[in-house]
Amino acid sequence: MAVPYPNKKTQTLDCKQGAVRSVRFNVDGSYCLTCGSDKTVKLWNPLRNLLLKTYTGHGYEVMEAQSSGDNSQICSGGMDKAVVLFDVSTGKTVKKYRDHAGTVNCVCFNEESTVILSGSLDCSVKAWDIRSSKHKPVQVMNEAKDSITSVQVSDHEILTGSADSRIRRYDLRIGRLFSDSVGKAVSCVRFTRDGQCVLVSSTESSVKLLDKDTGEMLNEYSGHKNDSYKIDCCLNHKDTHVLSGSEDGCVYIWDLLEAKLVQKLDHETSRTVHSLSFHPREPVVLTACSDKVLVWENNELDVT
Repeated sequence: MAVPYPNKKTQTLDCKQGAVRSVRFNVDGSYCLTCGSDKTVKLWNPLRNLLLKTYTGHGYEVMEAQSSGDNSQICSGGMDKAVVLFDVSTGKTVKKYRDHAGTVNCVCFNEESTVILSGSLDCSVKAWDIRSSKHKPVQVMNEAKDSITSVQVSDHEILTGSADSRIRRYDLRIGRLFSDSVGKAVSCVRFTRDGQCVLVSSTESSVKLLDKDTGEMLNEYSGHKNDSYKIDCCLNHKDTHVLSGSEDGCVYIWDLLEAKLVQKLDHETSRTVHSLSFHPREPVVLTACSDKVLVWENNELDVT
């Protein structure tokens, strides 16, 4: 039986956009987006190493981008303090939101792809209704005391991570904020696919699995290096394994339940592997390191 995580590098995308700030699969895993220090967002078929389109509209480095649920639009945020909405097919800028006072570190769509959420160096998370003709946020969450580093959304919750060492979960159904401290600056937060837990990485070289409702730590994953940079963590497509980038040029993969290291993806460099994106249905992960994105797949045949 093939293991549910990647173990072999199969493609290297030479992105040609300066330093790649992040890489993200689209919703069904058929495409990915890369964000560059050259102000561009690029759309790829990563498994075929095929560049499909380049999007320009930012005035400075692009930090993150996400595809809408129907793949018709892209939202992105950057060091120019702007949130940009692109039309995928035409490549044109549909909207540009400029209400943040600092770099936009992270962006995501809600489940209906009607609202963009953006987290910024200005300590705020802002929500933008893309159906509205107005260019002001419809909601501002400014409880954080330091930069917002990560934002995720479910059907009724917004999850944020901040350099103030706290993760915050906004329950939109009951209008309540839940907050937990992890001790050090938060690099990345992720819901598990079943929605019961939260995966959080911080700059104490630690990834923790927390019970979403109680904040109790269920498991901790260590061995990687993360004390200086914002580094992604994620779960595999089956919620059985945890992955994290590292400042030693590797991606670490642990068993979710046993917290045992089962695989290291060596990028053969001493540079930080800072961005990860796992395929929604297959044991495939994309990793960003320096100016390249690597595709890692599982080379074992599944005979079950």
